[in-house]
Amino acid sequence: MPELRCAISRSLQDALEARRARTGETLDHIVMAALADALQVDHATLFQISTTGALVQGVTGEAITVAELSRHGDFGLGTFAGLDGEMVVLDGATYRVGEDGPALAPADAQVPFAVITHFLPQRQVTLEAVASLADLQAQLDLERGSDNEFFAVRIEGRFEAVRTRTVGRADSPTEGPATLVEAAAGQTLFAFEQVEGVLVGFWTPTYLQTVNVVGWHLHFLSADRRGGGHLLACSGRNLKAALQPLADFRMAIPETPAFLQADLSSDMRQALEQAEKQG
Repeated sequence: MPELRCAISRSLQDALEARRARTGETLDHIVMAALADALQVDHATLFQISTTGALVQGVTGEAITVAELSRHGDFGLGTFAGLDGEMVVLDGATYRVGEDGPALAPADAQVPFAVITHFLPQRQVTLEAVASLADLQAQLDLERGSDNEFFAVRIEGRFEAVRTRTVGRADSPTEGPATLVEAAAGQTLFAFEQVEGVLVGFWTPTYLQTVNVVGWHLHFLSADRRGGGHLLACSGRNLKAALQPLADFRMAIPETPAFLQADLSSDMRQALEQAEKQG
């Protein structure tokens, strides 16, 4: 990242040190956030619409449009109304990965759940050898400095093998919206070999297990934009990973009857893990 050097007053220095001692933030984070606010530039804030618990319960209707979501970032993942495909947001473009592969999502497409940020990586590493998804996650864990803040990650290069899935719209006119587990049971699986592509994802702390997928959650998009989906397995060599810690988190609650009246008090962790790893 570019470096900024400048002279500041002793009073500003004292205020910075006092803020760091009080909050535990780094000086870099305090200064970047202050500059972004002063210049009206979006900065390291993670924006989320709805919760994974709501998806598990079948609250998958309209909540926000792609156009509205894009105002909160240029990098992210999620799904579409009715669980109609996997979402990948990369370089400001929003893709819907359906049964026929990726396509740009229209601005008025409805989104029930998504996580998005402005991607400003602070650390870049080369993953020389990745044997499996578990190995990838373990190597990424070594690059995290905390278990208690979010991280965004972008991984690109030539993958030896990638396996993904996409869920398809599973709503029934008579039975209503499908739950995430029901939609995942009818998923479409994809397998790629020797493919150039990008992984987009986030790491979520365990204490937010009722809000999001804890640990690493990754979606894939091939360089030719012909393949993608929710990542189930991968391997590769010399993959380039860029990471961004995210200490600011904002979650918007859908103001829809389905969400406001849903019973979200149950423990959804087992059902969510089943849906995320199925396939």
